[in-house]
Parts: sequence; structure tokens; C-alpha cells
Amino acid sequence: MAQSASPQGFAKHDHGACKRSAIAAAEVACAARGAQFTPVRRRVLEILLEAHAAMGAYDVLERLAAEGLGSKPPVAYRALAFLTEQGFAHRIERLNAFVACAHPGAVHDPAFMICRGCGAVAEAEGEPPLSASAKAAGFVIEQTVVEAEGLCPGCQEPAA
Repeated sequence: MAQSASPQGFAKHDHGACKRSAIAAAEVACAARGAQFTPVRRRVLEILLEAHAAMGAYDVLERLAAEGLGSKPPVAYRALAFLTEQGFAHRIERLNAFVACAHPGAVHDPAFMICRGCGAVAEAEGEPPLSASAKAAGFVIEQTVVEAEGLCPGCQEPAA
């Protein structure tokens, strides 16, 4: 996969179009797969898409409960599990949280850049360097988790 010039999450972009595109991709993929894109699952994806930041399951549940869509933890966990299984969201291991996929529908090995200042999460696409080594060793990688923590452009102090 080619590297993105500016990973979504840190770069300025049309966030409304970003959200609409991700929801449309989820609708198309679910229809093609025969998967149920229920109102709760859709709303959880919309919640994750509202900002390029990771959210914990209980943060999502709090929003669902406030909107009358469920107040029990399994509601959020089941929706998040569905979204990750379908490739519409990713789990950020370091934060024990979830973020909407920046490239729904694309087969990719995401790498995440997590801003310790503002909490924004940017998803970069690309093959991890481990792939070539694994292939040479005859090892088949089934899943990778690449997470880097640092400061996004907006949180870095301007050079003096």
C-alpha cells in the first residue's frame, strides 16, 4: 500500500464528507456481506466518526444511553465488536479504546499515531517493516498492532 501523504486525523479536511463517506462505505459493505447495520451499530460508528480521537466503550455507552439507545455495557461492546470485525473501526490497544477506520473497505495493516497532547489519533496505511522479515522466515502474520505516541502538529510547541 502506498503511504498517505498526510494521515487523516491530523490534517485539515472536510470532516463532514469524511463522516458521510465512512457511513456510506459501511452501508455498502454490510449490504454486500449480508451483515446487519442496525441503528445502534450505525450510531456507534457515527459517534466514533465525530472526532479523530479514540473512545472507550464506556464513553460510547454514555452517549448511547443519553440518546435512549441502550444503557447496558453489552450494547456498546457488541456494536464495537461488530464494527471492528467488519473493518469499520479499530481497537487502539494502548488506550483500550476504539477509533473509526480511516480507510473502510480497504485491506490494510493500519499504524496509529496517538497525540499525547490532545488525544487525536491518525491512521497511517502501509506495510509494516515486519512483513518482509516474516515472509523470509516463513511466518504468516495474522494481525499487527502498530501504535506510536507523540505530539501532533497542533500540539507541538512552535520553534523559537
